[in-house]
Amino acid sequence: MKILHIETSSKNCSVAISDGEKLLCLCEEVSDNYKQSESLHSFVEWALEGAEISLKDLDAISLGKGPGSYTGLRIGAASAKGFCYGLKLPLIAVNSLDSMVEEFINQGFELIIPLIDARRMEVYTAIFDGKSGEMISETEAKILDENSFSELADKKVLFIGDGAKKAQEILNLPNAEFKSDIYPSAKGLIKKSVEKFNQQVFENVAYFEPFYLKDFQGIKKADRVKKQ
Repeated sequence: MKILHIETSSKNCSVAISDGEKLLCLCEEVSDNYKQSESLHSFVEWALEGAEISLKDLDAISLGKGPGSYTGLRIGAASAKGFCYGLKLPLIAVNSLDSMVEEFINQGFELIIPLIDARRMEVYTAIFDGKSGEMISETEAKILDENSFSELADKKVLFIGDGAKKAQEILNLPNAEFKSDIYPSAKGLIKKSVEKFNQQVFENVAYFEPFYLKDFQGIKKADRVKKQ
């Protein structure tokens, strides 16, 4: 099966094409300016060219559903739904945190904990088993303090994601390692997407909404007027 994978929940705008679990092509770029709106469709074109296939060869669309950037998730979801409608393809949705852990499974860590920066001291996170890669705690928005994850002090833990840097500055976990240059990636969606495709676990395209986890925090009109 050939699947187009889209992941736009973070600073990393990422697109991949796979045939089964084989990665055919990956196009991605990490940008502090969140370039999803201007880069996503170009990346899709380049990924298709790199994989040497066309849109009509696809069997499904896979999307990193969040949590993460509200705007990024909206852009990714709109694009994925557009492809599904236009090509009459099923939509597969995978938790964006899942896409971060795949390359670290069986690397000697008991637990893998993605931390997606949600501004200030808040992160989006979940806990994954370091051997199986299975999620063993629910995805949550967590405010970090010096006592966060203290129950894991005796375990060998790997924290990954752009929220890991601020976690490292305040957590006192002697057996923990931190990698802050890891972002949700379309290539990390492949395994879960293939499993869901084989099980025919698809989303209702018309009613699908990204996994925002919490409400969008915008600036009210009155507040904008005051600040001018």
